[in-house]
Amino acid sequence: MNTIFLGIVIFLIVLAVFDLVVGVSNDAVNFLNSAIGAKVAKYKTIVLIAAIGVFAGAAMSNGMMDVARHGIMTPEYFSFYDVMCVFLAVMVTDVVLLDIFNTLGMPTSTTVSMVFELLGGAFAIAIIKIMNGSTDADGATLTLGDLLNTEKALSVILGIFLSVAIAFVLGTLVQWVARMIFSFTYRVNGTTTSIENIQNSRSHNLFTSSLKIGIFAGIAVTSIIWFLLINGLKNSTLMTSEVKEMINENTWLILGCGAGVFSLIMTGLSALKLPVLKFVVLLGTFALAMAFAGNDLVNFVGVPLTGLDAYNDYVANGTGDASAFTMKSLMETAHTPTLFLVLAGVVMVLSLVFSKKAKNVVKTSVDLSRQDEGDEMFGSSGAARILVRNAQKMANGISNITPKRWAKWIDSRFNADAAILADGASFDLIRAALNLVLAGLLVAFGTSMKLPLSTTYVTFMVAMGTSLADRAWSRESAVFRITGVLSVIGGWFITAGAAFIICYLMSTCMYLGSFVAMGIAIVLAITLLVRSNLKYSKMKGNKNEMDIVFGQLCKSHDKAERWQLLKSHINMGNAAQLKFVSECFQSITDAFFQEEYRQLRHATHRIETARKQLKRQRRREIIGLRKIEPIVAVEKNTWYFLANNSVEQMLYCLKRVNDPCREHIGNNFSPVTKEQNYAFLPFQKQVVEIIQKAEITIGSSQVNEYKIQGLRQEAEMLQKRLSDYRKQVIDSMQKQNVNIESTTVFLNIIQESEQMLSGLRHMLRGMANME
Repeated sequence: MNTIFLGIVIFLIVLAVFDLVVGVSNDAVNFLNSAIGAKVAKYKTIVLIAAIGVFAGAAMSNGMMDVARHGIMTPEYFSFYDVMCVFLAVMVTDVVLLDIFNTLGMPTSTTVSMVFELLGGAFAIAIIKIMNGSTDADGATLTLGDLLNTEKALSVILGIFLSVAIAFVLGTLVQWVARMIFSFTYRVNGTTTSIENIQNSRSHNLFTSSLKIGIFAGIAVTSIIWFLLINGLKNSTLMTSEVKEMINENTWLILGCGAGVFSLIMTGLSALKLPVLKFVVLLGTFALAMAFAGNDLVNFVGVPLTGLDAYNDYVANGTGDASAFTMKSLMETAHTPTLFLVLAGVVMVLSLVFSKKAKNVVKTSVDLSRQDEGDEMFGSSGAARILVRNAQKMANGISNITPKRWAKWIDSRFNADAAILADGASFDLIRAALNLVLAGLLVAFGTSMKLPLSTTYVTFMVAMGTSLADRAWSRESAVFRITGVLSVIGGWFITAGAAFIICYLMSTCMYLGSFVAMGIAIVLAITLLVRSNLKYSKMKGNKNEMDIVFGQLCKSHDKAERWQLLKSHINMGNAAQLKFVSECFQSITDAFFQEEYRQLRHATHRIETARKQLKRQRRREIIGLRKIEPIVAVEKNTWYFLANNSVEQMLYCLKRVNDPCREHIGNNFSPVTKEQNYAFLPFQKQVVEIIQKAEITIGSSQVNEYKIQGLRQEAEMLQKRLSDYRKQVIDSMQKQNVNIESTTVFLNIIQESEQMLSGLRHMLRGMANME
């Protein structure tokens, strides 16, 4: 039996490695998004600085595992068998949950997932013990209060609500004040960031600009270093009780002197045209990375290493009965050996450097907070629409009572169109620095007040608040951004609920099913991890070429090049839609004649997905039209909308074909006659072939107007033949005894096929005139 438990412990340690990998991928958004979003350095440089912080934080952490040992459950009432069931269930649930969120590109909290997994697993075993009438050493019946420490979970829930609300509000207010001071045309490194003021940059007061930037940078550096002392090094072996006492007694003196000294230094460096704001952002990145590794390391390796301690205690002092040997040793505080911490740091650094999922999670946060318009990852939701509508009414009310001179001056401070961002940057250095400073101060404040604020929640909501204050959420993008924020926040709470429920069920199954259930759980975890990573690799490997073209379009500064990229994007998008139309039309009609209901039901979801894809494509292309020469945009937009609306009409034709067919087959009505089936098949083949020809013509690098004209004539002739055939079917209804229900659906297919060809002709006309 000892061998089996040893195998479980080894598997827990192996899962800890995976947990470190997926955990770092998830939490990378905490310390990378500001530096990457502002493009303060190359991606490799940013990751290198963050990696140094991660390794330093991990190596200097004292590795206390109190949460895993006795923060949630009371181990003196749990046997060795009990805690192994809980720990295995926790690790399996944690790795699978985090991997799912990372694959979806959604940031979540490793602290919340671990605490609620421990709570769910311990709660399951506690319920079983209470039902079995377990007692303590004095013979008193154990209660839920004896077995669990619910205060920790409740404090985490409180911390969630506090961190989400306070971080968002504070980020909005402070960023608004900062933008009023600096605007988007502040001077940095001796150069104005305003397009309009570039020519007059020499006449700008260098001293005033350097002083403002210097004071801002000095306060920021002081705040970051304070955060590093309070949060990043709080569990470090360097922070002895004497050092902590000295810091607590001289808090305001340290802050005041630090702000003064650093402000002077930064002012001097700014006057010398050195990139002080970039230094601030990179320092903040290092501090957050170090704090993350030092404090959240327990979330990744706490449970496996606690399981190892429990196993060592059982082997040394146990009598062979795992269900009778209690874990009193886990009531003591343990310190992790330095070797384990260093190894964990190495794994975290390697994960940060090579993880593609980390880039995906960071992209979600950066995209939701970027200054300019672009591709939106999320759609719109009812809740987001209500929030935007009410916020707009409130803004209009405030605007009506604000003096016009004030409103005009305030608007001038938020003129983002006059600013120059770094190539590919989503926002400027002022916002990037404030993101890091505010996140660091909030986490440090929460730590000093013993509130379990999540670094993921704080950094994400601060970024959302600062982007809102910067007016990055325009009326055209606000509903999409808010939907994204609500989706991420919803994912956080889903994490807590899912972690508790899944771990509760797994712990119960393992306790009752013993080693067989544990073996199944291990196989399940391995299978899900392998499947998830293979699916993710395939998904990223098949990256849409349209995404690449749109990215090039957004980055290009040459309007002629933008127009060529936009045409390429339109051609590829419409060709993809035509390919879908031809395949779906054939699939629907075949399913109707063969009475395949499942295929028709599947087509409903495919059509809806294609319509959403077309809407996303149109939004991208409208953004592209804004980036080209105005004269070209005016000339081409009519033909663009003709083509795009025609494609949309073809998708509606598919829907109008599919819905009656699905209802007819679903109700088990009589099928069409074989004569009707055989008569329509040549028309079906010709419709599919002509759409496929159009797809090839549109998808080519250079659209051939002569081919398009020939296809339009061919489609017109086929449309007339279908019209003639439809009249024949109507005549046969008058002369022959046919099934009305099936013939009506059949006539609808013919009618919509005609309309689809009409839409194809109009689309081809629009595409030809865009050349």
